[in-house]
Amino acid sequence: MRIEPLTVKDKLGRTVVFRAAMPEDAADIIQYLKVTSGEIPYLIREPDEITMTLEKEEAFIRDKLDSERELMLAAFVDGKYAGNCSLMCLSTYRRYRHRCELAIALYQAYCGCGIGKAMLETVLEAAAAVGYEQAELEVAAENESAISLYEKLGFQKYGTFPDNMKYSDGSYRDAYWMMKKLTGTKVRITKSEISMHTCRSLMSAASKGAFVVIPEISHS
Repeated sequence: MRIEPLTVKDKLGRTVVFRAAMPEDAADIIQYLKVTSGEIPYLIREPDEITMTLEKEEAFIRDKLDSERELMLAAFVDGKYAGNCSLMCLSTYRRYRHRCELAIALYQAYCGCGIGKAMLETVLEAAAAVGYEQAELEVAAENESAISLYEKLGFQKYGTFPDNMKYSDGSYRDAYWMMKKLTGTKVRITKSEISMHTCRSLMSAASKGAFVVIPEISHS
């Protein structure tokens, strides 16, 4: 999925650009995965498990760009790669098509500045626009700051995964399954994003109660 780039300011006044990840971002993304998997104990991989090649990552990104219902949203702070937030379908089967999954991680240097919240809000709007009815995520039970953010955005806990992750020292960590209903989610779509597919998605979202806003199209 492709979206129009969005520019915002974080709490420190820095310029932050959100856009769909592109194949030319592959090297930055691989480096980000290696660093954040060591910085953040709540991610699923160890640093030495980040083994994808540049070519495979480029292909993965192209698949996301070509998808009508998946998005890898990248964040750039003053031009530097800061992290990403992913929108993923749970399954192509019709009985699961109303459900999507979110995942987000930033370099530690960019945490706590409002970037993650803005990214999640953007991805939730995109999810509602393409017809998803509920967004789901998994979060380590000890990750209190992330849980607090998700709850502020309307996610609720619906279950616990005991011993969800096992670490190299033999310790375990539980995780929560959290979910947010997307009914009533405000959807902002720019003129250049309106297409036949987008219009069909917006009509579907509106029929399920999402608040869809389409700016007036100028003929000048």
